[in-house]
Amino acid sequence: MGRAPCCSKIGLHRGPWTPREDTLLVKYIQAHGEGHWRSLPKKAGLLRCGKSCRLRWMNYLRPDIKRGNITPDEDDLIIRLHSLLGNRWSLIAGRLPGRTDNEIKNYWNTHLSKRLLTQGTDPNTHKKLLGPVMVQAVRKRRKSSSNSNKTKKPAEPEKPKIHLPKPIRVTASVQCANTFSTVSCPRRRRDFECQSHHHHGVPCTEAESNSLDKLYDEYLQLLKTNEDQVQLDSFAESLLL
Repeated sequence: MGRAPCCSKIGLHRGPWTPREDTLLVKYIQAHGEGHWRSLPKKAGLLRCGKSCRLRWMNYLRPDIKRGNITPDEDDLIIRLHSLLGNRWSLIAGRLPGRTDNEIKNYWNTHLSKRLLTQGTDPNTHKKLLGPVMVQAVRKRRKSSSNSNKTKKPAEPEKPKIHLPKPIRVTASVQCANTFSTVSCPRRRRDFECQSHHHHGVPCTEAESNSLDKLYDEYLQLLKTNEDQVQLDSFAESLLL
């Protein structure tokens, strides 16, 4: 089972602390001392949970908190203590007067661990990294930093241009001169001539010539049929006379 909550969260304030809340917490601790964090908020007139009051006092409101940046001497001490104690930030902060465990943890994650990686040292074991491992760690760090600095969207790949030919209107013309024989000359064949233009004309093919010959033969057959019908009609009329 997990740890029971320090207090009920119903009706309590959340978010940043106000100057009024800081003043109430400081005055109560100056008068009654630290500790008894579960009952402290109600006695101090605060609508906060005990854990929030404790963290606010330990990390921000204590009068002995050391302000300002961490010095190079403190950097070396934090690295040596971390090699001995690991991520036990409260014990490390106890060896650094005026520094809080939360401040040291944040400083380690944002600065010191990255510095050790660039120097070829594993920040967890404090042992020297092998060549490929060190290079991979540095590349990973550079890649993450470059990705965070990118604000512009990647440019879309340029699409290849396709050049289409312009449409050209082509006009085909075929001139065919046909000379058909008349009734007075039934056996005379026609003269067929196809003239094609060199620029816009389409030449006549052999299939087209055959179709025209067939059409002309059918036309001559029709003329012959009509001529025989006329002779029969004349013979019938002579019988009726």
